[in-house]
Amino acid sequence: MFECVNLYADDFNHSLFIFIKIWRCPTISKELAINEQIRDKEIRVISDNGEQLGVMSAKEAQTIANNKNLDLVMISPNANPPVCKIMDYGKYKYEQSRKEKESKKKQKVVNIKEVRLRPGIEANDLNTKANQAIKFLKKGDKVKVELRFRGRELGHKDIGKEVMLKFIDIVKEFGEPTKAPAFEGNNMVVMIDPKK
Repeated sequence: MFECVNLYADDFNHSLFIFIKIWRCPTISKELAINEQIRDKEIRVISDNGEQLGVMSAKEAQTIANNKNLDLVMISPNANPPVCKIMDYGKYKYEQSRKEKESKKKQKVVNIKEVRLRPGIEANDLNTKANQAIKFLKKGDKVKVELRFRGRELGHKDIGKEVMLKFIDIVKEFGEPTKAPAFEGNNMVVMIDPKK
């Protein structure tokens, strides 16, 4: 691959082009090398039933795999010599994809939703925010409640703490705080986990 580089010289009124050959390495595939893709001279071969066949040339191993109508798959390319196994590669890939799907089904994704409050929040607004947090908790999400203080409000942290405790009291049926409200900078923060 060639790349054109444009160099501007102070003495010249024209541009000077230089062609530089750039070597780019191929992208590393996560796929295993199979059949003719295996280029090593000697490989350690394992049969389809798990039996060690020993160290042999790749051509010999390929012949054995072809006689059984199976594929020769390199399972450990970093070993010395590389380890290859005779198997049905299509069946192997299918089983791998099924295992991945099963593990994804078993995973439960927990989202963290955020609710922001202010120390001077009115009762109706507090109930609205609490109802929003209850919806999140019913879905199984964690809720991060952040009460922001600005300017002179920092002198009245007790008012903010009352608001936070009222909020926790409203949502206590559906979630419980992991620990007591704590200050992070100018904000009072508490995490509420859904009840199980």
